Amino acid sequence: MRAGTPSLIDASSLILILDVSRKLAAPCDLTELLELIIKTGREVIGADRGSVFLYDEEAKELYSRVATGEAQIRVSIDKGIAGECARKRQTILVDDCYSDPRFNQEIDRRTGYHTKSLITVPLIGLDDKLVGVLQMLNSKADHFGPDERDVAELLAAQAAVAVQRTLLLEERMIKLKLEHDLTIARDIQQNILLRRLPRCPGYSLSAFSKPADDTGGDIYDVIRLDERVDMSPMLLLLADAAGHGIGPALSVTQFRAMLRIGLRLSADMDALMHHVNQQLIEDLPNDRFITAFLGILDPTTHQLRFHAAGQGPLLHYRAAEGQVVWRDPSTVPLGMFKDLDLPPTPPLVMAPGDLLVLLTDGFYEYQDAAGQVFGKERVGDLIHRLHARPTSDILGALLAEVRRFAGSAKQIDDLTALLVKRDA
Repeated sequence: MRAGTPSLIDASSLILILDVSRKLAAPCDLTELLELIIKTGREVIGADRGSVFLYDEEAKELYSRVATGEAQIRVSIDKGIAGECARKRQTILVDDCYSDPRFNQEIDRRTGYHTKSLITVPLIGLDDKLVGVLQMLNSKADHFGPDERDVAELLAAQAAVAVQRTLLLEERMIKLKLEHDLTIARDIQQNILLRRLPRCPGYSLSAFSKPADDTGGDIYDVIRLDERVDMSPMLLLLADAAGHGIGPALSVTQFRAMLRIGLRLSADMDALMHHVNQQLIEDLPNDRFITAFLGILDPTTHQLRFHAAGQGPLLHYRAAEGQVVWRDPSTVPLGMFKDLDLPPTPPLVMAPGDLLVLLTDGFYEYQDAAGQVFGKERVGDLIHRLHARPTSDILGALLAEVRRFAGSAKQIDDLTALLVKRDA
């Protein structure tokens, strides 16, 4: 969806997209996965038929693994509407296919199908890699408009990574052992973490994440709510799924995906928290939950509105007073209770030089060889001493101090941090 553009997507479409996002995270056969994408696309976009064309990088061709009512089709990336969509990596809408010179009528003649309108969306996976193209044919409303485009792009964003992952697993499943599969899962999870945080005028941000196992149950995210506005509010996320390893890694990755989809449709934090909580209630086992800090920082008013669902403690360093202020969680973890209580939380005001430190419990509960924990006091003392330094230096010093404290003790929990500082 284009930033700042109001959405008219109805609730039923959003529910279907959230549901397919959850299903895409589950392991399945590639054909089943593609059929799920097609089925969902037809329902939410209102199309008669659909195809997923996968990209053969070596042959420079797009080929269909599934197409409702059709046999496999292979086309050069240099030809047709699908080829142009793949080359330019742009969504293409066509109202009258037979009047468009790019349209290949031969496929209709071969299949006996008559294509009137179409929408074609590129599937871009991790590392900006072209995975293929999603194409929907013949709108039930006679043409595809901006709303259908938004829905198609939301679906494509989720489908691309799932298809990319499934292709990789399909190619390697026979050859690789379980530890190799875990390495792949770790690489996929690490790739969804931001390598470069978005710029927030007047603020400095730094982040870090290191799982205890090959994959971890922690995640962070920073999202500019309107890419067209330099002083756009920023959404801040720090989340921790109970436990660590492949199960929590899947849970927290699903959580981030649902959050990003919901955020494209509404920036209402209360609504986001309620909807995501309801989905986690359905998906997570009874003994699993996710703690999460979710906040929106406005760089024009310097106010941070937030909910801390079981995530805490939160450290706010007030530079003017030279004071470390601790804040407790504002509500219970997500995925535990259907009725999520979200009491109004006073916004956190970021004065010049103020610092917000968000850490998962792996920092506070890190143990040395004698079983002593690192604790809040050591974190607070370090922040008080180093608050004037850049966030990258503070984060580096914190990690060094934790390692010095732990000595030879092994890391037993994931470590994830997000630091936000208002420039003095």
